[in-house]
Amino acid sequence: MVIEKSVLAIITTNKEKVSGGAPIFICHDFDELQKYAANLEAILDGIAHALSDEVFIIVKH
Repeated sequence: MVIEKSVLAIITTNKEKVSGGAPIFICHDFDELQKYAANLEAILDGIAHALSDEVFIIVKH
């Protein structure tokens, strides 16, 4: 199965700002948020996008 055009993960430091069907990763600070985004980007073969300083998403284009 090939996944195309999908949100694969959400990474945040503010759990009040996110919800939905993708896996959500809660981080303690911005440094941890960046590390999770970089690692998940590689693991999931997606692209990390910062929506704000508190929310990143990993997407498959």
